[in-house]
Amino acid sequence: MRLFAAVLPSTDAIAQLRDAVAAAPPGHGLRWTGEASWHFTLAFMGEVQDDRLPELHARLARAAAHTAPFPLRLHGSGHFGRRALWIGAAGGLDALRMLAERADAAARRAGIPMEQHRRYTPHLTLARARHDAADLRPCLDALAGFEGTPWQVDTLSLVRSHLPVSGVAGEQPRYEVVDAWPLTGH
Repeated sequence: MRLFAAVLPSTDAIAQLRDAVAAAPPGHGLRWTGEASWHFTLAFMGEVQDDRLPELHARLARAAAHTAPFPLRLHGSGHFGRRALWIGAAGGLDALRMLAERADAAARRAGIPMEQHRRYTPHLTLARARHDAADLRPCLDALAGFEGTPWQVDTLSLVRSHLPVSGVAGEQPRYEVVDAWPLTGH
């Protein structure tokens, strides 16, 4: 299975972001992600062998148990070069970064080879450029002042990514939560 650990925004946060995106310029040359794809990836694991899953689940459960719930809100916009437009986060960023560290460590300890460790940058990907000539600036400017309402992050989710297989242009990956654990802070 192709897996990642994530924090999912609240229903209200998604509704507010949907309204902000609808009011933004169309963003020529951008391929927008669907609402079902909106999440904060904490640790991307790639293909995980079935025999690693029990250990991974146990270690992610421990990571969640060691993390107390924390406030988060969608905030501002940013980009990765000219290829991706994203919405950032504000609020309990230290707690979010710690949860990302714990999820990464859980995967490593479960024997899953992880990419080289980098400082975690909280972001929710909104769109990807179809080509290098895409102009992100109008959308970045329109979303720069976006401030969502805070919600309480209280769950760590393990998400499966189903890559497109139909060959239809513009088809998006489909995401499925395969397990989730409450943040309890014990």
